[in-house]
Amino acid sequence: MTKNLSADAQLESSRLTRRDFLKLSGLSAFSAGGMMFLAGCGPAAQDSGTDDTDAADDASDTAEATLGDGVTLRVGMEAAYAPYNWQVSEASDYTIPIDNVDGAYADGYDVQVAKIIADGLGMEAVAVKLDFSALIDSLNNGQIDIVCAGMSVSPERQESADFTDSYIDDDIVMITKKGSAYADATTFADLAGASVLGQAATMFDDVIEQIPDINHMTPAETVPLVVENLSSGTCDIITYSMLSVPKLLETYPDFVQLEMTDKFEGSVMPDNAAIAKGNDAMLEQINEIIAGISQDDRQAMWNECMDRQPA
Repeated sequence: MTKNLSADAQLESSRLTRRDFLKLSGLSAFSAGGMMFLAGCGPAAQDSGTDDTDAADDASDTAEATLGDGVTLRVGMEAAYAPYNWQVSEASDYTIPIDNVDGAYADGYDVQVAKIIADGLGMEAVAVKLDFSALIDSLNNGQIDIVCAGMSVSPERQESADFTDSYIDDDIVMITKKGSAYADATTFADLAGASVLGQAATMFDDVIEQIPDINHMTPAETVPLVVENLSSGTCDIITYSMLSVPKLLETYPDFVQLEMTDKFEGSVMPDNAAIAKGNDAMLEQINEIIAGISQDDRQAMWNECMDRQPA
C-alpha cells in the first residue's frame, strides 16, 4: 500500500480530479466498440487489403478497451485508510456508494481519482470494500474492475496486475520547531545528536536509520502522537508526509520543514491504480486521463481530503 509503505514501498500511480483531463475523444469505449463491430462484420471493400484476420484483430483490440460491463466501474479499496479512502454514512458530492455495504459510501483521495477515471470512461464508479491483501486477487477473479486504494506499484504486484502512472506521489520529509538547533540543517551531518521520531511499522520510522549519529527514538504508534512529541519537545525532529506538510504547518505555525539537500533513499510513495493484465488499450486510456490532472490540482484535492477525513 502506499500506506506508509514500510514493507510495501515502491510504486507509481495517481488518481485524479475533474476537469479538461478529458483529452480523450468524445466517444465512449462502448461507442468505439460498436463502430468496430460494424466495421468487422460488414463486407470488405474489394481490393481494400483488409482480410478477416485484420478485422478480427481490430475488433478484439476494441473489445479489450473497456472495464467490466462498460457501465459501472467497480473500484476496489479498503475504505479505511484516510486520507486515501474511508467510509461514511451519508452521500455527498465527494462520495460514491459502497456496493457491498448497505447504506455506506466511500470518500477520500482515491475516490476522487476513481470518479475522474469513471467520468473519462463514460462510467459510474462504485466502491467495493475489501481487505487490502485481497485487492489484486479480486481484480483477477473479476470481482472488481480497478484498484484505487493508496496502492503503490512494486515488482511483485506487477507480476499479477498492470499499473497506471501515479496520480499522486508522496515522500518523506523532516519537521522541527522554528528556532531549534536543527532548523537550518541541510545535510544529514547537520543533524548529529538530534532525537528523531517516526511512526511505528512504517517507512517513516525505517528511513531514520539512514541518518548517522542521531538518537533514533522508539517510534510512536500514530501520526498524532508523533506530532504531539514534537510539539511537547520530547523529540527534536519528526519524519512526516510531504503531501500533508501544508496542513501541518497551518495547524502548528511554530513548526518548520527542513530544507534538506540530502534525501532519503527509497522514500517516494506513488499512488497507482491497477487493472487486470493484458488490457493495454485501457491502461493507455486511463493514463491519458490521469495525465490531465495538474500537480496543483492534485495537491488541492489532497488538502480537501485532509480537511474532510475522519478524526
